[in-house]
Formats: sequence, structure tokens, C-alpha cells
Amino acid sequence: MRGGTLSVKKRLVDRYGTRTPSRRQFRVIELVAQGLKNREIAEELGIGEYVVRNYLGKIYDKIGVSNRVELALWYEARTHERRRPKPK
Repeated sequence: MRGGTLSVKKRLVDRYGTRTPSRRQFRVIELVAQGLKNREIAEELGIGEYVVRNYLGKIYDKIGVSNRVELALWYEARTHERRRPKPK
């Protein structure tokens, strides 16, 4: 923020009012939902394990969950919702 103005970057929210994760964060979420450990996620993405921990902390804050199980459930609910046909 500069001079009291809002950030230029728009914060997107889903239909539940939850802030939407970035593409990179969403990839981390997918890997957590697949059951990978931080070390395995780090290897898959070519980043350090500590970076994965930082990503997870930011993701937890952003979408309002507090652990991996809640994160995996959040992911499954969102992906199931996308697969369901929209009512006419």
C-alpha cells in the first residue's frame, strides 16, 4: 500500500466468500489432497521443503482452514462442485 491506496492486485473470492488461491498455491493444495508429504511436494515442484511449509501457512490463512485434512476436504468440495452439471 502506498499513500493509503488499496493494492492494485484484485483479491478474488469464490462464491463462498473465500479468497481464491493462486495457481501455484492451488497446485500445492492438489498435492496435499493426493496425500503427499511436504518433502514429496517440494520434490515434485522443485522447491525447498521450507517453502512448502510457507505456502501451506499462507494457504491456510487465505482459505480459512487449519490443517491438511481440512485443506483436502476443501479441495474435494471445490473439485466436486466443478464436475457437477449446472442446473438449467
